Amino acid sequence: MLGKMMNVELTVNSLIDHAARYHGDAEIVSIGTDGNPSRSDWATVSRRSRQLASALRTAGYVQGDRCATICWNNVGHLECYLGISGGGMVCHTINPRLFPEQLVYVINNAQDKAIFFDKTFLSIVSNIRDRLETVEEFVLMSEPDEEIAAQFPGLLFYEEFLQRGTPNANWPEIAENQASSLCYTSGTTGNPKGVLYSHRSTVLHALVAAQPDALNLSARDVVMPVVPMFHVNAWGVPYITAMVGAKLVLPGPGLDGQSLVKLIDSESVTIALGVPTIWQGLLSALDELGSSAKTLKRTVIGGSACPPSMMSEFRGKYGVDVVHAWGMTETSPIGTVNALLAKHDTLLEGPESVTLQASILRKAPSALTGAITWSKAG
Repeated sequence: MLGKMMNVELTVNSLIDHAARYHGDAEIVSIGTDGNPSRSDWATVSRRSRQLASALRTAGYVQGDRCATICWNNVGHLECYLGISGGGMVCHTINPRLFPEQLVYVINNAQDKAIFFDKTFLSIVSNIRDRLETVEEFVLMSEPDEEIAAQFPGLLFYEEFLQRGTPNANWPEIAENQASSLCYTSGTTGNPKGVLYSHRSTVLHALVAAQPDALNLSARDVVMPVVPMFHVNAWGVPYITAMVGAKLVLPGPGLDGQSLVKLIDSESVTIALGVPTIWQGLLSALDELGSSAKTLKRTVIGGSACPPSMMSEFRGKYGVDVVHAWGMTETSPIGTVNALLAKHDTLLEGPESVTLQASILRKAPSALTGAITWSKAG
């Protein structure tokens, strides 16, 4: 006997629909490739994402076609995340730090039909375009630029490409087990391996990752993902923030400590996510600028082990809790999040507590039992 509750397909476009309907005025701050900020919101991103999906259909793209992105963390990239997947196509995020031979391999292996890329990566794309077997359209994420167009025959510009579509067009019907995005590994032997995510796995990952004992995100947060959107879907943050309706701060290409400190202070960032090398630069810049990062409450660190001294400095000097996470491309990507238990609140503050947190992380289960497994050893 089946239950009588409403059944809804778990799709990426349901996330942006929710964000637009209930958190439409929540801001999205984006730093462009020129270093200048722009402001949008979830309602605008929803409208433009629908328009992008419509433009792709008008251009002849069908469900299942792969569309690549080579972009920084910015609002245009966010629209591609949601518009490509929401339109039934597969968003293939490409890491520009791969060797040219690897870039050619992953694009040809994925059989990408289009590449959306930021101006920073113009030379990379230009140098490999003749070796790409399936790409039909190259779309630069900018307004039309005659000088660049002359250098790159056949180049399309994002804002013109959008005009092919209808704003607020209806999403197509998508089954939740259809592919939504594609990421290739970069740290393996041999050629990179493709990991194909479904809409269902992406939504479930967002739902679980937002929970209190995981990333603990809500509509009250101001979230700054420094982890690149071209790296395992920025740990799922674009989808999670849409699900909860948080304000999103996208730092663009300026990932130096001073740029990040200024964004944290000017936009009242409450949680930031990145790798230890980024936070080392941030801590140095806090000292240089005399900032206390007064709004920052938590930082999520992954990619490599966080030094205990960094945990101590974040907590002791700035009152920032460090949340340590681990994952893989194959785990959507978060696998384990280090969450302290209530009984740990009574333990000593200072170096002892940091040592405890590190020891708990080391005891984290290595086998995954679902979308995310939390460390509960103690």
